[in-house]
Amino acid sequence: MWLRAVLLPILRVYYTGLRVILQQVYGRRAFSLPVIPSQNGKVAIVTGGAKGIGYSTAKHLSSLGMHVIIAGNNEAEGSEAVTRIQQDTHNEKVEFLYCDLASMKSIRQFVQIFKAKNLCLHVLVNNAGVMLVPERKTADGFEEHFGLNYLGHFLLTNLLLKTTKESGTENLNARIITVSSATHYVGELNFDDLNSSCCYSPHGAYAQSKLALVMFTYYLQRQLSEDGCYVTANVVDPGVVNTDLYRNVCWPGRLVKWMAARLFFKTAEEGAATSIYASVAPELEGIGGCYLYNGQKTKSADISYNEDLQRKLWNESCKMVGIPGSA
Repeated sequence: MWLRAVLLPILRVYYTGLRVILQQVYGRRAFSLPVIPSQNGKVAIVTGGAKGIGYSTAKHLSSLGMHVIIAGNNEAEGSEAVTRIQQDTHNEKVEFLYCDLASMKSIRQFVQIFKAKNLCLHVLVNNAGVMLVPERKTADGFEEHFGLNYLGHFLLTNLLLKTTKESGTENLNARIITVSSATHYVGELNFDDLNSSCCYSPHGAYAQSKLALVMFTYYLQRQLSEDGCYVTANVVDPGVVNTDLYRNVCWPGRLVKWMAARLFFKTAEEGAATSIYASVAPELEGIGGCYLYNGQKTKSADISYNEDLQRKLWNESCKMVGIPGSA
C-alpha cells in the first residue's frame, strides 16, 4: 500500500521531470513567439501573476496594450509586480487584486470586486499553483494541491464564465487558459479520496491536481461548444522552468536544481511563452480543447480524454465548491 501510494508517485514524477529536461536539452527547448498584434482594449486576469511564469505572462500581455489584473495572495509582491510592469511596459492599466485560491470565500470576494469594475474579460489565465507542499488543508478543508491548483481555479473560472461569455464575439473569442504540466501524464484520479487523506503523497497529489486541470479544460470546452459560446478553453504545459516553485522539493532535488537549472531549465520568460501564445495568437482564434506544449498541439494523457471521467470530475467539483452542476 505504502509502495503504491507514496514511493511510486515519487518515481513517476521525477522520471517525468527528467524526461522533459532531456527533451529541452536535446530537442527544442522553447519556441519563439510570433509577432502578436496590439491587444488594446482587451482585459486579462492572470492568477499568480506577481512572480515566475505568471509575472512574465502578465508583463507580456501588458506590453501588448492589455488591461492586466494580477490575482494573488501577497499584497506586497503584487504591488511590486504592478510597479515594475508599468515601468517596463509604459502601460498604466495594470493592477493587483487580492485573491487567495485556497479560500472559496476569497475567490468569491475577488469576483465580486472585479465585476464591480464593469470590465469585460477577454483572457483568463489560470496560472497560480503550489508544488510538493507538505500535507495541509485549504481554508475549506481540501488537500492543498487539489484545493488550490484545481478547485480554486475551477470555482474562479465558473464564477467569471458569464462575464467571459458576454465578452467574446464571433470574430474575437474570449479565451480561458489553464496551466498544467507534464506530471499530469502520471497523475491518477482517486474519486474515493480526492483529498489524498490516505497515505498522503505530495507527488501524487500534485500530479492528480494537474491531471484534473486538463480534464476540466476539455469538459468545459465541450460545454462551451454545445452552448454556441464565443469562448475557448485550452490547457498549456510550460515545461520544466527555473522558478521558486521547487522550494518544497527534497534537499537532493534542490541541489540538483541549483546545479542544473541555468543550463537545462527554461527561464520564466520561456516557460510563459505558450501561455501568452494561447492567450492572444491569431492562429488559435476560435480553437479550443487543446493541450499545448512549446506552442504546438500535443496529445495529453489517454485518461484525460475519458468523457465519463471528465463529467464525473466536473460534477464532484461542483458539489465541493457549492455551485450548480453545469457551466
